[in-house]
Amino acid sequence: MTHQEILDKLSWRYATKKYDVSKKLSKEELDSLLSAVQLSPSSYGIQPYKVLVVTNPEVREKLKAVGYNQSQITDASHLFVFAVYDNFDASHIDEYAHNIAETRGLKVEDIDGFVTLMKSVVNSRSEAELKVWNSKQAYIALGVLLETAALLGLDASPMEGFDAAKFDEILNLKEQNLTSVVIAGVGHRSSEDEVQHYKKVRKAKENLFIEI
Repeated sequence: MTHQEILDKLSWRYATKKYDVSKKLSKEELDSLLSAVQLSPSSYGIQPYKVLVVTNPEVREKLKAVGYNQSQITDASHLFVFAVYDNFDASHIDEYAHNIAETRGLKVEDIDGFVTLMKSVVNSRSEAELKVWNSKQAYIALGVLLETAALLGLDASPMEGFDAAKFDEILNLKEQNLTSVVIAGVGHRSSEDEVQHYKKVRKAKENLFIEI
């Protein structure tokens, strides 16, 4: 894919308002999206979040009712719910350390310095600060999802307009030490969605970038 083809794909994408409910993601498309999100960068590589992929129509109707009745919640092929940990502590660092050691053929003791650094960062922050930090990591993953969808010729709709507490209740997130922070529908735009014909409005580069 050339540089221009990438830019064309990013220009083509928009926050889809109306989906074609008859068109679903293929298994290959879904697997590619999941792999892209899995590969998303995060601070220290910790990935302090979970991503729920919701396809159950009954559950999605309930979510729509507490998501300002946005049709994307039910009509997109798949709904992605990004949820961060409510209580993020040293135990998550230990789990991550074992994953590093297993993946790279090391002993946990070999990365003691890195583990100590991560724990000091986590322990120095309040619960509220950690939630903000974790949410930032989830938003990075959301960005990767949106860009990957565009490159695959898929449509996506990031959404913050929903009752997170109600989402958490419907999805039983509190029992999993999680809370929802942002959602996205992914699927195929409807030919009736007029927004797809609107010209994309963005700041001019000279008003966006500052060269130093």
